Amino acid sequence: MRIVYHHRTRGLRVEGVHIRGIVNALRELGHEVTVVSFPGADPEHEPTANAASGAGRGRLAGAVAHLPGVLFEFMEIAYNLVTWLRMGAVIRRQRPQLIYERYSLFLCATVWLARRKGIPIILEINDSALVERVRPLWLKALARGVEGWCLRRCTGLVFISSYFREQAEAAYGAIAPSVISPNAADIDRFDPARFDIPRLRSERGVAGRVVCGHIGAFAHWHGVDTFVQALAERLDEAPQLTLVLVGDGVTLPAIRQLVAERGLVDRVLLPGRVGHEEIAGWIACMDYAVLPDSNAYGSPMKLFEFMAMGVAMVAPDYAPIAEVVRDGHSGWLFPRRDIAACVQRVLDLAIKEDERRHVGAAARNYIVGERQWCNNAEQLLTLLPKGVSR
Repeated sequence: MRIVYHHRTRGLRVEGVHIRGIVNALRELGHEVTVVSFPGADPEHEPTANAASGAGRGRLAGAVAHLPGVLFEFMEIAYNLVTWLRMGAVIRRQRPQLIYERYSLFLCATVWLARRKGIPIILEINDSALVERVRPLWLKALARGVEGWCLRRCTGLVFISSYFREQAEAAYGAIAPSVISPNAADIDRFDPARFDIPRLRSERGVAGRVVCGHIGAFAHWHGVDTFVQALAERLDEAPQLTLVLVGDGVTLPAIRQLVAERGLVDRVLLPGRVGHEEIAGWIACMDYAVLPDSNAYGSPMKLFEFMAMGVAMVAPDYAPIAEVVRDGHSGWLFPRRDIAACVQRVLDLAIKEDERRHVGAAARNYIVGERQWCNNAEQLLTLLPKGVSR
């Protein structure tokens, strides 16, 4: 089947991982996939750590990203014209049998074109005008109007969590048929058997230590700074425990300062941002992991990659995470926004080697059995109308 995958993102970081995962899985199933990207974006080629941080990004993407809120949203609306021209040309040239679009706010041209041409279109919902967003939404009523129109008129919907679907059904009524498809992982890349773990642990200075890790953006809403501050007060309770916190962001300088002031530089390692190709090697050095905070609707990509590596995670009990993690079986849950409970769970597990290994093995088994990218690709294809080749 000829499929066009369209998105309006820069294709970096997690969004690039998700795009490549779905595209490659559809191709492995035997489909011909053409990716239509934001001008200058190239999600099919994995960026280096420097590129993923924004260095060297395209002038257009950089300029648009820094526009004031309302002006930025008017640019998003205007992008429908770009989409109409580009996708119209792609449809004439490729004659796709399916269009798969990573949904973006205000973007409706693709749904309009697909309906006019009689082509099935499936929208993947990772964002919405109905949820609290990092970038405030100014034209909220218009965004919700466009969103409702798209969700009612597309062929099918792929939601990354039940929370998203429940919000959409409550706000927009009879939306298109849908499936819940959380994130996934590449079990060939994220395979602990690929790594010489004792050597890696020795090279990174954590040989003989119990390592609890985290990988991701150091942003306020991820709670890493609050977690480190709270754990620093009690780290003496687990003398064998070392934290390895990989990533970069606005809270990293404060964390570095705290670690230095408390004399914890040998107990809290902060290697900074690494490229996605290096992430599995860092996870291989960890015994278990922690996600101090998330949000009510997201499906954290790193959760799946840690689990694929057989490294289970201490995570908040938001519904999208609880849909994936069984407490005490494939990970450990704590009450959301309760940092004290998170810290206690991390400390308790520092002396429970057998439990860490048992739960980590169950986490990998779950990913292998249910949450590979091929599972997501097969699931989205179930939304096609009867009679369309799958």
